[in-house]
Amino acid sequence: MLRKVRLEMARCHEFPDGSVTHGYELTLPLSAQAALDRDLWLKHRHECRFRRFWAGEDDAVGHLAHDRGGWRLAFDDGAGAAEVIVKADAHHFAGGEYVSIKERDGVTRTFRIASVA
Repeated sequence: MLRKVRLEMARCHEFPDGSVTHGYELTLPLSAQAALDRDLWLKHRHECRFRRFWAGEDDAVGHLAHDRGGWRLAFDDGAGAAEVIVKADAHHFAGGEYVSIKERDGVTRTFRIASVA
């Protein structure tokens, strides 16, 4: 089933209390066990979109992609940039869990799953 997942910056050196103004809103194909489901993604890949929100910057949008390198967030800006969801196949996308994303600037940041709807 497609689910709306909100990721918010987890506590880190840059944000000691985390941040609700830095993160992602994603539409993900999740199994009953809250894992990414490749077969469901194949059927609904055009609906699997995301929005990256970052205080002080314009929102960036794109789509969820999957290839031999794993799951990634591919931006629609035409630059060919993508961000990798680290060890995405091992994650359960449930509230309170954590997910790391290697972002376009090469930095891997950790996000808390704030909600799944």
